[in-house]
Order: sequence, then C-alpha cells, then structure tokens
Amino acid sequence: MGSAYTQFGCAAAAAADDKRWETFLIAKHSQVQQQRRGGGAERGEEATQKILELTNGVGVDAALECVGTGESMATAFSIARVGSVVGAIGAPHGVVVPIDTVIFRNVGLRGGVSPVRRYIPELLDDVLEGRIHPGLVFDFTTDLDGFKEAYDAMVERRAIKSLLKIGTI
Repeated sequence: MGSAYTQFGCAAAAAADDKRWETFLIAKHSQVQQQRRGGGAERGEEATQKILELTNGVGVDAALECVGTGESMATAFSIARVGSVVGAIGAPHGVVVPIDTVIFRNVGLRGGVSPVRRYIPELLDDVLEGRIHPGLVFDFTTDLDGFKEAYDAMVERRAIKSLLKIGTI
C-alpha cells in the first residue's frame, strides 16, 4: 500500500480527494461514512481495528483529527504507524496526548487553528473547477427562520451540517 491517511469528522469529509493518498474516513454520521473507504466505523476500538485491517496492520502515514475529543485523538494515535504524524485542528477538549506513543513509536503531533479565510484564495479555484466539494457535508438547507430546526437536525443527527440561506444570491 502507498501512502495512507485518515480523517476524523464531517468537516474532514469536505477535503480534497487527492488520488496520491489512500483516504479513510472515521465519522459518526452514516452519510459521511459512505464518502470514503474506512466508513462505517466510528471512533474508538472499532475504528482502530478496521483501519489496521485495511492497512495490513501497519497503520496510516497521517491521521487528521478534526473533531477535538479525547476519544478521536486517542483513535488517531492508535491507527498512526510508527514514524507518522497526527494533525489536530481546532479547539480540543478532554484530550490527553499519549506521550509514550509520541516518544517510543516516534509519532509526531502537529496542531493549530483552522483560519478558513487564509485558505480561501488558495482553494477557491479548486472549488470552482469541481476538484474539491466542500458542500458535501451540507445536507439540510433552510432560511434564517428555520435556524432552530437546522441546529436541532444536527444535534439529533438528522443532518451532517445545516446550510442557512439568507437573502437572495
């Protein structure tokens, strides 16, 4: 197997489908799970076993943790192969970095915020040309009057992400 990476979370599902990498996705939403190989597994032991099975026990070259929970971070480290990197984006909560894994398995950790506006100029052409599809995660659309229903749909897992259309475009 060539290079492989794993993404966590529905925001990660909107990432570019780079053919140079074997991509796995771990998510709670069944709609998101179907978008990449590795789908069907949530975080935790089930996801670890599935990803290790798909990589012949080696693990992935990079795990992109975009959820921010302790469970998703632990899963990212458990599927990272020796010498790989775990990337964490956003505001983590309840996360413990397994320092033994970092040191003894030589797994790097990189992290930072996700300043979306900084990447718009770089990614806009890819979106407009159809090379990446950020709208895949929006599966519930309403106007501003329906904002509570949009929020409830996400909380109740009836929607991955809700899109509020305001005014006319």
